Amino acid sequence: MVAIKHLFADLDYKLIQLLKSLRPEDWDKPTVAKLWRVKDVAAHLLDGNIRVLSTQRDRYFGEQPPAISSNQDLVNWLNQLNADWVKASKRISPHVLILLHELTGPLVTAYYQSLDLQEKAVFSVAWAGEQESLNELHLAREYTEKWLHQQQIRDAVNQPGILTRHFFYPFIATFMHGLPVTYQSVQADSGTIIQISITTEAGGDWFLVKEADKWTLQSNPTDTPATQVIIHPDIAWKLFSKSIRPEQILDQVEITGNKAVGEIALGMVSVMA
Repeated sequence: MVAIKHLFADLDYKLIQLLKSLRPEDWDKPTVAKLWRVKDVAAHLLDGNIRVLSTQRDRYFGEQPPAISSNQDLVNWLNQLNADWVKASKRISPHVLILLHELTGPLVTAYYQSLDLQEKAVFSVAWAGEQESLNELHLAREYTEKWLHQQQIRDAVNQPGILTRHFFYPFIATFMHGLPVTYQSVQADSGTIIQISITTEAGGDWFLVKEADKWTLQSNPTDTPATQVIIHPDIAWKLFSKSIRPEQILDQVEITGNKAVGEIALGMVSVMA
């Protein structure tokens, strides 16, 4: 697992810099987050901070969720929570949004710093197939949320800054924990290896290996991969967060070996809602 704790303060610093640099017209620009504009995404990030402090740090859950009997029920509920907050936040000015980010960001970072990485997390990382998770993966998932939504804003206003080795590699390395779930129903001979490569110095290589009864991520298998999937970072972050779908980028992805097996990787979704 890639170290994450030290990155939250750096990432929040970049966010405040970004938000303070936006022109009035930038706040209304569309993003890859479908119906959300830049201001909506900034409001959603603030909601994340407030929810972390309330539900995780303070163990205050307030409104109880409805009966959840399936993964889709959970996704629907989360989508409704997100939509409710974004709608209410239309009343908040960009200046106040920034002030609230400056207040809550350091409090969230301090809370994350207080956690024992090997203790059980308050929430599991469901998209990685876990019913229970340790704080190590939970915090990595929380980092991906903060990185993803900041990148959505940067993409909308054409401001680079976090698609770098320092910030992007921990994001994509965490997202790759969704690969075993993506391939769980795929049949293959034991020992079959699929290599997922994210290009540029910000990326890396991940290896999915078929064991007797499951697929597992391994860092450096000795055998040659049967299939390799090569993706550029600017496609990868959008693809695995559902901002674009596989059919839109097939001509921009290189697959060697078994193409049908390789294309399954493009369907990985490492977010819940």
